[in-house]
Amino acid sequence: MKNPVGPVLRMGDEVELIIAAIEDDNPGTDIEVIVRVQGDGQITVTQQTLRRYLGADYEIRSFGAIMSAFSGRAITTSDAITWQSVARHKAGEHQAGEEDAGNPRAGEEAGKPQAGEKAMTV
Repeated sequence: MKNPVGPVLRMGDEVELIIAAIEDDNPGTDIEVIVRVQGDGQITVTQQTLRRYLGADYEIRSFGAIMSAFSGRAITTSDAITWQSVARHKAGEHQAGEEDAGNPRAGEEAGKPQAGEKAMTV
């Protein structure tokens, strides 16, 4: 698809019917459906739960192939992905800074991924 256009729809009882109507009104057009998952402040998915739904051999690193975008800060480990609001992350940094006020190196690690984590912010 060279120039994708279209709405972002909230999942609900009518969404499949709305997609069907769009497909009917656009014969010959390749329609692609994208699902956006959102939660308030922070959401997590674990490899264990994904395997329960997708099979024992599912690897969490495969999740990236189907995730075209995300909002917030994504924190990945070998067995989980957590999306966190930037505001919530910054509040955690501030609180950690207050707790470590006597540690001269405390501010150096604030906001940086810990061992085994990767973080991206959008």
